[in-house]
Amino acid sequence: MIQIAPSILSADFSRLGEQVRLVEDAGAEVLHIDVMDGHFVPNLTYGAVVVQSLRAHSRMRFDVHLMVEKPELLIADFAAAGADHITFHLEATCHVHRVIQLIKEHGMTAGISLNPATPLDGLKYILPDLDMVLLMTVNPGFGGQKFIANVIPKIQVLSRHIQQTQSSCLIEVDGGINLETAPIAVKAGAHILVAGAAIFAQPDPQQAVERLRQAAHSMKSE
Repeated sequence: MIQIAPSILSADFSRLGEQVRLVEDAGAEVLHIDVMDGHFVPNLTYGAVVVQSLRAHSRMRFDVHLMVEKPELLIADFAAAGADHITFHLEATCHVHRVIQLIKEHGMTAGISLNPATPLDGLKYILPDLDMVLLMTVNPGFGGQKFIANVIPKIQVLSRHIQQTQSSCLIEVDGGINLETAPIAVKAGAHILVAGAAIFAQPDPQQAVERLRQAAHSMKSE
């Protein structure tokens, strides 16, 4: 089943609780929470306090995407705040296995993210330990960017490998996902679609979730 993961990076933070409720009521399964440190990526966003403030008001799966250096330093805080899943960047640490183990020791599922130009080779010895791989379809750091079509072959290769190895690892894509690109990503093998502007920048975020799901499932059923 294709899952929709609205990204609060594009939400109206003056009405954040209300907007999260809107997308949850529309059937979104996952809430994508982008954490940026101003070092690994040029932008700076929010910390665990935002997860903590939303946790009591939502039953969605909280998918925390750490775009930070030294992600291991933040895992305990986000676990305590109520995160369900943490994804960190392969490019951000040289102790990948250690970080995966730390995430799981805190009772969360673990994912690795790869930037558009990062090859899949780095997943060779860690894929069995992962619950999800997030393939960036834009360069991380800012919302509202254009989908990088050159990532499609990477999604296809990873999807084939997961099927061949009978892995339960899911593929998530993030960046430039909208009504036009969602079906393309799903056809390539994506399971979870992160969408920010395509949902929260629309006049009706609830309708935007429903339309994105319809577009994704139309391709999945072909």
